[in-house]
Amino acid sequence: MEIDQIETFLAVATYGGFHRAAQALRVSQPAVSARIRMLEESLNATLFIRSRSSISLSSSGKALRPHAEQLLRDLALARQVVHELKPSAVGVLSISAGLSISTYLLPEILKKYQSAYPKIMMSVRSGNSSQVLKMVLDGEVDLGLARSLNHPEVETTSLRDDPLILVGHPKHPAIRKAKAKLSEIESWPLIFYDRGSSDWTLTNGLFRRAGLLPNVVLEVETIEACKRMVLRLLGLGFLPLLAVTDELRRGQLRAVKITDAEPLHRSLDVIRSRHRPLNECAQNFLNLLRVATRKGRIANK
Repeated sequence: MEIDQIETFLAVATYGGFHRAAQALRVSQPAVSARIRMLEESLNATLFIRSRSSISLSSSGKALRPHAEQLLRDLALARQVVHELKPSAVGVLSISAGLSISTYLLPEILKKYQSAYPKIMMSVRSGNSSQVLKMVLDGEVDLGLARSLNHPEVETTSLRDDPLILVGHPKHPAIRKAKAKLSEIESWPLIFYDRGSSDWTLTNGLFRRAGLLPNVVLEVETIEACKRMVLRLLGLGFLPLLAVTDELRRGQLRAVKITDAEPLHRSLDVIRSRHRPLNECAQNFLNLLRVATRKGRIANK
């Protein structure tokens, strides 16, 4: 079992496919396939269930994922500790963030930060909201980025609203209507993701409070997988605005406004410990983050 195999396993699980994982890792698709094959051989287990149109984690893959994530977190910490001992190290910025935030928000912001502070070592660790909070509380990271996260031991700053919005492909029959009642949407083919997550709970609760049962035709594991399925006209999905901003701007997706239900608002927050002052690296990043998210706000019309 090699580190690059673990990184590749998590990339495939995150992006829902070998091609997109290869793009994210900047390696060839055959290299991704080879790494997964060698990892499966070393564990004597099948980690993914493959079909013609999708890929998902097997039971073995689901069992491995949290341990793989912890392994990479421990590796990042080890690298950070060693790096901080080097005289040439100017500083270290460590961040934890929700997976979708790491995927859709951080890359552009970190690019700007790296241009401004090229000698700073950056570490980004992904997790769900409770994991992000724990990393901040335990002092493992300087800042945490998550949604609607509050705790007495952390200082929370809301950066922007990141609502869940209903989107579909422009060629999908339902998208001919820019507005619809929830009772109409109930019968539309819907794609849900990440069962049990806060997004899944919010979306389900929207229908449950109205006494309706959504027509879920497909469930997938990740936001990215859901978006890809929607782009393939397999159904419509309630997705974070942050995840579909580019597709909406390019006309690849269209939003449907629900006229008789409250919007599914969620706050994109940055958290920091109340007991530890921010170092200069983290403060500079926080300043840049505030400016970037303020300029990047998009009205959901």
